[in-house]
Amino acid sequence: MYLAVRELRFARARFALVGAVVALIAVLMVMLSGFSEGLVRDGVSGLKRMPVTSFAFAAGVQESSAFSRSVVDTGAVSVWQRQPGVRHATPFGNTLVNAKSGTGVAVDLALFGVEPHSFLAPAVAHGERLGTADGIVVGETALRAGLRLGDTVTVDTLGTRLRVVGVMAGQHTFGHVEVAYVPLPLWQRIHAGVRQGERAPAHVRREITAVAVRSAGGTSLAAGDRAAGTKSLTLEASFDASPGYTAETTTLTLIEVFLYAISALVVGAFFTVWTIQRRQELAVLRAIGAPTRYLLRDGLAQAAVVLALGTAAGVGAGVGLGGLMGSAVPFEMTTTAVGLAAVLLVVLGVAGAAAAIVRIAAVDPITALGGNQ
Repeated sequence: MYLAVRELRFARARFALVGAVVALIAVLMVMLSGFSEGLVRDGVSGLKRMPVTSFAFAAGVQESSAFSRSVVDTGAVSVWQRQPGVRHATPFGNTLVNAKSGTGVAVDLALFGVEPHSFLAPAVAHGERLGTADGIVVGETALRAGLRLGDTVTVDTLGTRLRVVGVMAGQHTFGHVEVAYVPLPLWQRIHAGVRQGERAPAHVRREITAVAVRSAGGTSLAAGDRAAGTKSLTLEASFDASPGYTAETTTLTLIEVFLYAISALVVGAFFTVWTIQRRQELAVLRAIGAPTRYLLRDGLAQAAVVLALGTAAGVGAGVGLGGLMGSAVPFEMTTTAVGLAAVLLVVLGVAGAAAAIVRIAAVDPITALGGNQ
């Protein structure tokens, strides 16, 4: 790397400029990865924390809106319970409501209707487990939204009163809305629009959103669907049914892809111009016996140094800015996401530089001796 180091010192202003561009791109990559992880957490953390392997929705339901449109008869639960490899199958209900606490705080809730003694019943960090007829269990982040343990929450338009009896550890959200676990009979009344004090029709007690299934490896979801007349989605596939999840993640992914492409093009363009400007010097080195492999290796090492330093500076600045983010925006940095962004930025940048540096192989040594004049 003797030649590379000398050139880095000689043209430090030029290399500092391209390094600054790489650093800015790295900052954007870190911030985008943080927003992407934050949106995933804010959109489906409630689902990710559920101990299920799949959901069986109504047959023919549109996958992107399965949680809001699916209606399954409770008879499908017993069919799934008899399927080979299924350890647990239980009713699950989901609906979004607007509510207001006893202190007047407006709050949106994603109600997860479950049987209090099923495997879906959540563990609590504070208060009581799900069990009382009007009790609900919320996540810790719901407390920051204005709820408190013991509060009474009233569902708008229905007047149904819910009492916060327990708090789960961590964040539990669905579609950027706080999750509240409620007993299944209470969820069925709310989902059907039955007002406080009214008698629910008989069919309401047989309607659920899906069958929550926990199965062993090798379980045939297709066979269970044929028997129960349902349509199954794995837990990961069901994330796409969360409101806005697919649009948000796809948009951020496309932006990240374009940034990676831009970084490769910027670095490639810089080293293309740099190689053209050094053409005579490279020809002299070739003429006095320097092998092409040495020049190529030296040029790639030069690009790797610029990319590594620029990426390190950008990642450091991005992590610092991410630490300043409050709870007002969904933002979460993980070592895996930041590390992957940094590695891809360096690798793609080196690939762009390599495409430019191969021009060294086309340098004719005779030009250094004036043979072209």
